[in-house]
Amino acid sequence: MNDADTTQVTETDARLRALDARLERTNELLQRMLAEVAKTPSTHAIFVDAGYVHAAAGLLVAGTEDRRNFDLDAEGLIEAFIDKARTIFADSRLLRVYWYDGARRRIHTPEQQAIAELPDVKVRLGNLNANNQQKGVDSLIRTDLESLARHRAISDAALVGGDEDLVSAVEAAQGYGARVHLWGIEAAEGRNQAEALLWEVDSQRTFELDFCRPYVTRRPVTTYENEGEPPPSREEVRFVGAQIAAAWLAERGRDRLAELLPGAPYLPGAVDQDLLVEAERLLSRSLRGHASLRRALRDGFWQHLKAQY
Repeated sequence: MNDADTTQVTETDARLRALDARLERTNELLQRMLAEVAKTPSTHAIFVDAGYVHAAAGLLVAGTEDRRNFDLDAEGLIEAFIDKARTIFADSRLLRVYWYDGARRRIHTPEQQAIAELPDVKVRLGNLNANNQQKGVDSLIRTDLESLARHRAISDAALVGGDEDLVSAVEAAQGYGARVHLWGIEAAEGRNQAEALLWEVDSQRTFELDFCRPYVTRRPVTTYENEGEPPPSREEVRFVGAQIAAAWLAERGRDRLAELLPGAPYLPGAVDQDLLVEAERLLSRSLRGHASLRRALRDGFWQHLKAQY
């Protein structure tokens, strides 16, 4: 072997040794990275469509979707969802619970304020139209799901809902690598979740009657009908509405009134229900089924409050 051949072999050996050294360093870096990933806990979040929960749980337990006819222990139900997630995602930590609901002009009701004050819970509000239908909630869910998945803030999402419009939210999150698990409430009859949504998610889970029953309480329906008696007049009902408004204002104060006024002429569901029950007690008559009288009741309530502001 001449000198030229010897030099070429030496250079080749040097390049191979350098390549081996680089490969070794690369493998070492990969091992360190994998070790760090293994030490980093996965994270999950729970996304709750409150409209779906109220409708499905109310119908299943209380036999009605009308929120005015039952009470939902949202705090207890949220804690139950957290406990269930803790079992399912055993090696994962909770980021937070997102509670999506509707409200007039996106102004929190007292119940929504109480939920917002719970630890690890964020309330996100869409609008509520004149027919008490939620608007904009699905887009809020999609925005949060997609953003958290894109930034790798969550690895798993538990979605409590049933609307077909949520399919795009699921697809968006999955596109960034997150797994989406659909949670539902047992349907009183038929199905309360869209098939297209069921097809897209990574897993499904249904909460049955025994799970939901502790968190739903039907409100007692008290009627004061006296057979044969004519209903009260609009003026009588309007006066009773003003009476109740005076007592409401004396008990809650002007600060609470300032919070209520932007929603006029609408009342939060809980306030409206309390107004109806108290009016029926004072009148000893039922106003159920008398839409014009209930409007007169609200008119009297608002008229007094606005006069005091």
